[in-house]
Amino acid sequence: MKKLHSVLAASILVGALLPLSFSCQPKNAGNAVSGDAAIKSYVAPGQYDKFYNFVSGGFSGQLSIYGLPSGRLLRVVPVFSNDAEKGYGYSEETKPMLQTSHGAVPWDDLHHTELSQTNGEIDGRWIFANANNTPRVARIDLSTYRTAEIIELPNSAGNHSSPFITENTEYVVAGTRFSVPPDNANGDVPINSYRKNFKGSISFIKVGKEGDMDIAFQLRCPGVNFDLSHSGKGPSSGWFFFSCYNTEQANTLLEVNASKRDKDFVMAVNWKKAEEYLKAGKGTKETVRYAHNVYNEKTHSATSEIKTSVTVLDTRELKDICYFIPCPKSPHGCDVDPTGEFIVGSGKLAALVPVFSFEKLQKAIAAKDFIGDYDGIPVVKYESALYGELKKPGLGPLHTEFDGKGNAITTFFVSSEIVKWNIKDLKILDRQPTYYSPGHLCIPGGDTRKPNAQYVIVYNKITKDRYLPTGPELAQSAQLFDITGDKMQLILDFPTIGEPHYAQAVSADLIKNNSVKFYKLEENKNPFVAKGEAETKVERKGNRVDVYLTAIRSHFAPDNIEGIKMGDEVYWHVTNLEQDWDVPHGFAIKSAPNAELLIMPGETQTLKWSPEKPGIYPFYCTDFCSALHQEMQGYVRVSPAGSNTPLLFSTGKNLPEPDSAVAK
Repeated sequence: MKKLHSVLAASILVGALLPLSFSCQPKNAGNAVSGDAAIKSYVAPGQYDKFYNFVSGGFSGQLSIYGLPSGRLLRVVPVFSNDAEKGYGYSEETKPMLQTSHGAVPWDDLHHTELSQTNGEIDGRWIFANANNTPRVARIDLSTYRTAEIIELPNSAGNHSSPFITENTEYVVAGTRFSVPPDNANGDVPINSYRKNFKGSISFIKVGKEGDMDIAFQLRCPGVNFDLSHSGKGPSSGWFFFSCYNTEQANTLLEVNASKRDKDFVMAVNWKKAEEYLKAGKGTKETVRYAHNVYNEKTHSATSEIKTSVTVLDTRELKDICYFIPCPKSPHGCDVDPTGEFIVGSGKLAALVPVFSFEKLQKAIAAKDFIGDYDGIPVVKYESALYGELKKPGLGPLHTEFDGKGNAITTFFVSSEIVKWNIKDLKILDRQPTYYSPGHLCIPGGDTRKPNAQYVIVYNKITKDRYLPTGPELAQSAQLFDITGDKMQLILDFPTIGEPHYAQAVSADLIKNNSVKFYKLEENKNPFVAKGEAETKVERKGNRVDVYLTAIRSHFAPDNIEGIKMGDEVYWHVTNLEQDWDVPHGFAIKSAPNAELLIMPGETQTLKWSPEKPGIYPFYCTDFCSALHQEMQGYVRVSPAGSNTPLLFSTGKNLPEPDSAVAK
């Protein structure tokens, strides 16, 4: 009880400090940007930014892309949520991307992004993103800026500890936030049987040379909450490190009940050893269900497949795969420096930042310098793995990135600041206020072997008094700091979409010239493509009507259609005939209950439409394409069911007016 009281007191203290972080802001907060900041963040009209910044959209389920240093929003990529602007999740071609074993799930909570790497350096091929709610991992192609693949994760819940990659993108690794009964077990168990029935799961998703993903194996782990993780590199290659909390295995009021222990864990995973066990047949095949969704750039359409088994390695039985390192207190971040020697754990409720040594960890494992085990996993003695502690760094340490010069920068949520410190001598070099309550931060390449230490971007949770008010919720926020000098300098605030969590950035020079500019019509393999106006047509099969439509500046073909009847399901297959960069066309029809289409040059997309009543329905292009964009329109006539109206379609000719044309 005494310990519980101390925890409650700590919670009250943190709660009391939160308002202080706003009310006690610096007096010059409104003018915190120094005089030369405008020059450092200014990108002249017609000039390109130096960096792409890929920012998670949180509860929007989307990925946003900003240019740096300007902070200009360049694009929003739909990943796990419907997007009416682009027709994602609404077109027949993209609907399969949002399928899961639970059916269509048209939204999610995207927290983290991770750029693909080769030899521990960003290679610019893909960026991966996690779905926190219905556990999924997506791969976005950085030549098309389109979601190319989504894989669901069985035996998982709350896919927060994801997606983090190995040095050569051999694997995307994902840990479960919420431990739950495994999928093949009886899940109808009392919640208070947590310790007996709830298990954690870590998925190792194999990534092929062309990006194809599939689950290679899963680790069955103790029932704790897994949080942020990072891969080893250099001397720690072949290892992965996860922060873990709720080692109390509480199932209610975690604010108190999961904050009792002075130390939780960092879990070190020897994934090379796990591969050996997998090859030796030590895994167990389990029956599960998970969706694997792939977008094909040749057919411009997605497919969804349900898979039914996964191989599981049990960490209680295979005791040299995983090791626990005690870590104070309720750790959130777990970050590996560019050398691969130092692992930084950040306890949200700790008054220090521990730095662990991979070399010391290996010696401790070899000497079996353990203080016991936790659910079958050896627990290494804290002092035996510890390199040292950063003392009194700030309040509420969360995440750390590295500048490649031997320094680390850490966010402090409660004291609303970022702190720069030297890894080897554990001395604080600089601290700067943020506005306010920073979560993640990003240095371009800051979790790789070769960071580009020009900027650090900080993603804040609170923006009180920073922007014009917009009702009860204020704009989400990012702040850009110049870190080229000894002192960090705030040079820009810019709003972001959703709620930004983790983000990554890369030099624009690496990927800006790899962008697909249009799809070649001759390579379009969509079964409903019309590669020219001569191929346009309207076909009826029962109550299904397929319209093979083309779009080009500045008309549709056909643009007059009659003979659609009530009860018909009309599939508008729209092919954009343009073969030029940045000339998409839109397609929308009156009263469509789903969305528009946005069709890239050379692409085919399909909108399903069922008219609600007889009449004339206009359709038009929604994306401004030329001086005669306003003239890019057409009409479809819908007649009552059972009528004798013939199926007719035409472009560029007014049919003779029938005698019965006058409305009565």
